[in-house]
Amino acid sequence: FVFKLTAAKQQDHFFQAAYLEERDAWVRDIKKAIHCLDGGQRFARKSTRKSIRLPETINLSALYLSMKDPEKGIKELKLEKDKKMFNHCFTGTSVIDWLVSSNSIRNRREGLMLASSLLSEGYLQPAGDTSKAAAEGLSDTPFLDLCDAFYYFPDSGFFCEGNSSDDDVVLKEEFRGIIVKQGCLLKQ
Repeated sequence: FVFKLTAAKQQDHFFQAAYLEERDAWVRDIKKAIHCLDGGQRFARKSTRKSIRLPETINLSALYLSMKDPEKGIKELKLEKDKKMFNHCFTGTSVIDWLVSSNSIRNRREGLMLASSLLSEGYLQPAGDTSKAAAEGLSDTPFLDLCDAFYYFPDSGFFCEGNSSDDDVVLKEEFRGIIVKQGCLLKQ
């Protein structure tokens, strides 16, 4: 789960993620930042709380822990779409239903705002083409309240059987040298 970033001064930096989806998310975000900077635009990640104007009383971290509760939280399932099996994931509709039933929101529209915040802050990850396209800005909202939009918790053990995407291909590299710090940075 390691990827290499070469800086303008020909310095190589190696980063190691905890799991495949985390690595792919980092690579995707870094590509977006590079594309943005190459286009002459200023790159800055906006805080979801400021951009969506979440009330200060909402604690996304505590909400995330409640969602992950094995008994009262969102049930992780094995779902199938387009001949692919998605393990340890759930639908957008089930997230909004859970938020309504737990009295975290008053209506589904508020649920979309809150779920979009959880997605933007990394508490939820998109799985599958439908939810990934929405998260990348190809929909009215980054989060979809749909039965065929799949999401997962970043530390859930999510994996997709039969998944192959040309956009997320990272070249395999043979690494030599001493590991300076395991899990965060490898230096050749």
